[in-house]
Amino acid sequence: MTYPLALVGNTGSPYSRKMRAVLRYRHIPFRWLPKDSRWHTGIPEVKVPIIPVLAFPDESGTYVEAMTDSSPQIMLLEERFNDRSIIPPDPVIAFLDHLIEDYADEWVTKAMYHYRWHSPEARDKAGKLLPLQSGINLPEDAWNQMRDWITTRQVDRLSFVGSTATTVPIIEASYQRLLEILDVHLRSTEFVLGGRPSRCDFGLFGQLSQLTWFDTEAVDLAVKVSPRTVTWVERADDLSWFEPEESEPWFTRDGVSPTLRSLLAEIGKTYTPFMLANHRAFETGTDVVRYQVDGVTCEQGPFAYQRKCLDWLRDLYHGMETDDRRALDGILAGTGCEALFSH
Repeated sequence: MTYPLALVGNTGSPYSRKMRAVLRYRHIPFRWLPKDSRWHTGIPEVKVPIIPVLAFPDESGTYVEAMTDSSPQIMLLEERFNDRSIIPPDPVIAFLDHLIEDYADEWVTKAMYHYRWHSPEARDKAGKLLPLQSGINLPEDAWNQMRDWITTRQVDRLSFVGSTATTVPIIEASYQRLLEILDVHLRSTEFVLGGRPSRCDFGLFGQLSQLTWFDTEAVDLAVKVSPRTVTWVERADDLSWFEPEESEPWFTRDGVSPTLRSLLAEIGKTYTPFMLANHRAFETGTDVVRYQVDGVTCEQGPFAYQRKCLDWLRDLYHGMETDDRRALDGILAGTGCEALFSH
């Protein structure tokens, strides 16, 4: 008997939604366990108490191995399960896949966090609804306590994540441009890298599952600017029905579309200066990450994890075969993304 994996998370977490969608698409049996609910039992402790937690059973069905961090989770699943892979076989397209996923995880998440917590109306909605994901029958006193604790904690982190009076226009404009780019891109392709989903689809889906479904101001903008994106997000939540063998393949390195290059240029415009500045902050020992987008100076605290993300990308880039790296350089040239690997 084969026992299912377990995924601990909640639907208000973009990374939990991301991994649930991956498991659904890949036909990997799993149990969805809402965090801190009565079903959240028997899962090994993890070093950092964040979600999603992916747990693996032994031959008896006991969960003996658990891990966090959606990107390594995806790669471990690729090692252990063969069917319906989400990693393109061409190393050049696979690199673009990794880069776009990281942009979603580390930059688009700023918009998600901003729209959820920056306004009193958004805070009120999130504060009321998120505690109930651990149990609809949560006692009133406990619900009120959790609502106040979550709201205070998350609002206090706004500037640390990068949502300030100065950066609000940058974050909101970046979100709108992403919607506009995807709206044009999805007119000619089913997924970001062609006719089948890859890890970057699920990375973007995770953040957009909140921005186009939950956070009211962001939802309204998405419906106005890009109804295709809203519908794409809804579909990506459960692609268990999708048969990749019946679809078009992933893009080839010689067939990268102009609309995909537009997305890469958006990544170069926003994610690139932020990631470089964050990395530089650790190299120089400063506690302020300072970078520019559209001539506006943005500031926030440094993130050690995002430094690792750039190191992983650089290791992957420098480990490529010469011909592959040359082909990748040709695709990235002029997008701004090339600056990530110029040193």
